[in-house]
Amino acid sequence: MAKSTPSEQADRIRSGYAFEGPAVDLGAALTGGELRPEAQVRLPLRMMNRHGLVAGATGTGKTVTLQVMAEQLSAAGVPVFLADIKGDLSGLAVPGSPTGKLLERTRAVGQDWVAQGFPVEFLALGGDGAGVPVRATVASFGPLLLSRVMDLNETQESSLQLVFHYADQKDLELYDLKDLRAVISHLASAAGRPELEELGGLSKATAGVLLRELVNLEAQGLAGFFGEPEFNTAELLRTAPDGRGVITCLELPTLLQKPLLFSTFLMWLLADLFAELPEVGDADRPRLVFFLDEAHLLFRGASKAFLEAVAATVRLIRSKGVGVFFVTQTPKDVPEEVLGQLANRIQHALRAFTPDDARALRATVSTFPVSDYDLAEALTTAGTGEAIVTVMNERGAPAPVAWTRMRSPVSRMGPAPAGTIRQVVAGSPLLAAYGTAVDRASALEKLKGAAPAPPRDRAPAQDLPGKPVGGGLPGSGQAQDQAQAQAQAQAQIDAEARRIEEDILGRPSSRPVPVPRDRSPRPEGGPDPLVERVLETAIEAAGAMGQELLRGMFQTRRRRRR
Repeated sequence: MAKSTPSEQADRIRSGYAFEGPAVDLGAALTGGELRPEAQVRLPLRMMNRHGLVAGATGTGKTVTLQVMAEQLSAAGVPVFLADIKGDLSGLAVPGSPTGKLLERTRAVGQDWVAQGFPVEFLALGGDGAGVPVRATVASFGPLLLSRVMDLNETQESSLQLVFHYADQKDLELYDLKDLRAVISHLASAAGRPELEELGGLSKATAGVLLRELVNLEAQGLAGFFGEPEFNTAELLRTAPDGRGVITCLELPTLLQKPLLFSTFLMWLLADLFAELPEVGDADRPRLVFFLDEAHLLFRGASKAFLEAVAATVRLIRSKGVGVFFVTQTPKDVPEEVLGQLANRIQHALRAFTPDDARALRATVSTFPVSDYDLAEALTTAGTGEAIVTVMNERGAPAPVAWTRMRSPVSRMGPAPAGTIRQVVAGSPLLAAYGTAVDRASALEKLKGAAPAPPRDRAPAQDLPGKPVGGGLPGSGQAQDQAQAQAQAQAQIDAEARRIEEDILGRPSSRPVPVPRDRSPRPEGGPDPLVERVLETAIEAAGAMGQELLRGMFQTRRRRRR
């Protein structure tokens, strides 16, 4: 096939990005080395919940691209969440300053530039920064997600799940790490050990591992993150009084020292959004666009189970109106099962200084549709503020690949002036709700105030009143009654143990199911009591499974909204 001329290529791009509905304007195409302002490159709003990738080497303009997209989404009434790794995105709250060079660039790409600030909320994890503190309770975080953060093995994970179940059954509220530590210590003590004896108990060795991992979490800065008041993820969906979407900016001033804190929060936030939001299907615009900066931190060292959960969440959260954009240096930072779901690509320049860089470049080129560009050359020679773009059009097909000179932000590029963040936070309606930590009476206080639990009475068989040593003679009515009562009690214990395992471990119990012999007469034509009980158990199991599925792909606990 003959190669298109630069003019024909520009016409193809112009028609390929001429969408009917509202869209985010990214910039103007470059063909044949010339800027084509008539060939505008855009991203349809209705396709932004098909997710995307913003990639490129350091200093190529990824942060400015995020700023441009966040501004236009906000102007269209779509809320945005993004993380401010270097502090540069705080300038979104302040109008930009026109300069001759800036205006020359914006005119060249066909942008009508007018300085403007946007409604921004600043958050800080656990109060680590000037933003509104963000916290989550240990209970809502859930044992499975916490187990992955603590890098527990399967046995230790199961033990932690039993600890959560025990706390839930005993109304021991797990608000912070001190509460969880208190419950684990109680169950490993002589007073609390019998509480889980029927389920195998909590060994001292496993309890020691759990307690040591909790100390490690506190050392990573998670002590301030776990607690109350818990952040309601519905706050991310707000719009300003003028109808613009609120941009929620997460401050991360100590990211390099506390990477675990960042990745933990993102896991919980995604899980909670998935669990809480209703289905909306394909809407004209997304309900929320979520930018995950430094995406490699989310996946580095993650277990296979966690990667599967992330992939499933990304695939399914689209129907709830949430678009997720991963921001990283190279596409290889994102697992293939996730990368395959990112329909919108904005690839800034890559560097090929090493053999590994060259392999990453070839892999990146292979992910783009066929085009008239020499993509290997384009990706290594693109200037700062330029990117190779392909998006999903309104028909669900990829738009033509376009070497794009990106638009410029209308808000301030770079950090906001000193004091801006504190001023915005001081006027935030979220400050009154989340600004002050609350330490309500919970598991720690209840266990400290409770009297030691007396040991359970486990009299030897020969000491049971009325029961002869050896179990009595066959046909003895009293002995048979006692034996039947013991069998029924043990059957109830085993049934409860199986139910607990299946409910909280999410898999069939390993305990054998006894088949009781019903000796009572059955009315003619009446239902079999055993069949009735099996059906009841199946219905209960189905209800429990439904509850677990509703808690999200990460099996976080549904929060009790106050």
